[in-house]
Amino acid sequence: MESPNQSTTQEFIFSAFPCSWGSSVSCFVPLLFIYTFIVFGNLVIITVVQLNAHLHTPMYFFISALSFLEIWYTTATIPKMLASLLSERKSISLNGCLLQMYFFHSTGISEVCLLTAMAFDRYLAICSPLHYPTTMTPRLCAQLTLSCCVCGFITPLPEIAWISTLPFCGSNHLEHIFCDFLPVLRLACTDTQAIVMIQVVDIVHAVEIITAIMLIFMSYVGIVAVILHIRSVEGRRKAFSTCVSHLTVFLLFFGNVALMYLRFSATYSLFWDTVIALAFAVLSPFFNPIIYSLRNKEIKEAIKKHWGQAKIFFYKTKDLK
Repeated sequence: MESPNQSTTQEFIFSAFPCSWGSSVSCFVPLLFIYTFIVFGNLVIITVVQLNAHLHTPMYFFISALSFLEIWYTTATIPKMLASLLSERKSISLNGCLLQMYFFHSTGISEVCLLTAMAFDRYLAICSPLHYPTTMTPRLCAQLTLSCCVCGFITPLPEIAWISTLPFCGSNHLEHIFCDFLPVLRLACTDTQAIVMIQVVDIVHAVEIITAIMLIFMSYVGIVAVILHIRSVEGRRKAFSTCVSHLTVFLLFFGNVALMYLRFSATYSLFWDTVIALAFAVLSPFFNPIIYSLRNKEIKEAIKKHWGQAKIFFYKTKDLK
């Protein structure tokens, strides 16, 4: 219970960032490059999919939707990290912290749901190819994507609403690089209630992650079973190649998320907490555009075509001048 003489904390100080100016700048430069690449790379994928009629298929629709979510997923945390690295105080207001947690988790959960929908799409495409065009219609794709976003933006609301009612009257030093449920809950004054809620939050995250993993796993069990029955080596290779990008992104994203949110009573040092947080909040989104462009022949060819057209247009404009 908050006592009358205790003042409620209205801001948090991030204590996981380097203190020296030189170290901060050395972290700022690569982080700025990564964020710029994430935004630019995902915008390129979205644009290429929209401009090429032969890419107007369910798989590429989901890829462009994932790219759109990735931009906002990283925008929820990285700009504030960049500002904190160059700031002496490295603070965030309580309301700003709650908003950051909400948008980070809502876009993250939306991505989890969308990756599950993408696994379902690959399952139908490989296991039921004759019915696939009539089943996975543009209308169903839009409905699945909208459902993923609705689920993502509703799921964190109860946790955020509850945390907003807690008193924060002790230390305001947040041992993390952005606002997240467990680091924030550790600063709450209601010790017993906070401990119980930390366990509840752990269980909620575990159910969300394990459910998605099981659904994706079952989809790929069906996919592998069908691929193994394909007689030609070329046929097996072609069928599996349509799943490689999704499977790589799934393993990269869920592997890091599981390390952070399936720990239960296990605790990591501040260093490893920071490393894991950077892995799923920064590095995983950084690799996704690379995976979907370099591992995908059609997107690579479309990018090359538009890059060539842009160069021709540039040289013609230059010659006219």
